[in-house]
Amino acid sequence: MKLGIGIGWRPEIADAVEALPGIDWVEAVAENLCDDHLPASLTRLRERGVTVVPHGVSLGLGGADRPDPGRLAGLAARAALLGTPLVTEHIAFVRAGGPRTASPALEAGHLLPVPRTWAALDVLCENVRIAQDSLPVPLALENIAALISWPDEELTEGQFLAELVERTGVRLLIDVANLHTNHVNRGEDPSRALDELPVEAIAYVHVAGGVEKDGVWHDTHAHPVTEPVLAVLAELRSRVSPPGVLLERDDDFPPAAELAGELDTIRATLDAGRGRATRPVPREAPPRAEPPEGTGRTGGPVDTDAVRDRVAMAQTSLLSALVAGTPVPEGFDHRRLGIQSRALAAKRADVVAKVAPELPQILGQAYRGAFLAYAKARPMSAGYRRDALDFAEQLLVAGRPEDSAARRRLTHWWQDRAAPRPPRRTTRLARAARSVLAGR
Repeated sequence: MKLGIGIGWRPEIADAVEALPGIDWVEAVAENLCDDHLPASLTRLRERGVTVVPHGVSLGLGGADRPDPGRLAGLAARAALLGTPLVTEHIAFVRAGGPRTASPALEAGHLLPVPRTWAALDVLCENVRIAQDSLPVPLALENIAALISWPDEELTEGQFLAELVERTGVRLLIDVANLHTNHVNRGEDPSRALDELPVEAIAYVHVAGGVEKDGVWHDTHAHPVTEPVLAVLAELRSRVSPPGVLLERDDDFPPAAELAGELDTIRATLDAGRGRATRPVPREAPPRAEPPEGTGRTGGPVDTDAVRDRVAMAQTSLLSALVAGTPVPEGFDHRRLGIQSRALAAKRADVVAKVAPELPQILGQAYRGAFLAYAKARPMSAGYRRDALDFAEQLLVAGRPEDSAARRRLTHWWQDRAAPRPPRRTTRLARAARSVLAGR
């Protein structure tokens, strides 16, 4: 299906998106939509014939566990409500721990890279098939940006994506900003990835901005699109004409005129890329990676649960090091894990401030430091809204904030959302004891 040129729809820029000229389609974060009704802005766009694609961020299809049926049902409901031609998600894991590892469940609050191994690929492929069977429309999966690399990987990114497509028939959502991010952070060549992945499977393309700090590229979606990212887009266009290209922006939204200018630059880049098709077509296929016996492609029996257990242990060790301060697993770059850990905590503070804006209003400048101290001792296990309540509860149990008026406001906020009585130290200790017992 030909989508054309689109932009990520966000509530903060809903009016601007509606007014932008030449917008063929939009993408909305699936988890930000209700199952049974749409925001008025999306309703108006659909009435104008603008396609709306739901973009999921929480399935965790690269995780060791099979996809949660409730999350899949929610994504399917949103797809039906929107009348969309496809839905999209990420090749990532977002949670780990739990019964499979006999350890506390942990939430990353972020997309983390799947190890490019044959074992992780077997798990991912089964999860993708489960998702495909549960959704009313085709599924496309996005390559993610990463600060860290898994040790002992067996496939390149392009090989991993090619195998995934061959085994499952899933479509691809290629984020050229993520290819650039992985070039800076992990030394991976975007051109090689484009040579190895099946470009004919591309459903559409993401373009987004970021920033480089101390030799690390941060995929912020809060900065203008840079020339190196546009160069990767042109490189992709020299190989294939993507059915759709979409500009992503998630924060620090510029005026509408700047968004329109970025869209014009994307259009110009695609036109220039069309003229760069100097490679022979069809190109010679790159050598194909060969899996060991007993993996999904060999046709032999695969003990999926045993493979899942191994993947679960590895992912839990990594996520625990990132959010709970446990030792860094062997083979990982300690410095990069430190950067990723701090980035996760900062993002967690930012998202909690968005879902519970009253907290930074009540606490003022003390909010961020207080939250980061809380996050260092308390990994997230149940989503951002629960995280906001737990943070407020911890402050109240400790008799904070010191200002009595602010403490009364925080107490009323917590009571409105959690319980009629403010939490006391004995309640907190009892809950902590139950949590320890449950984790055994």
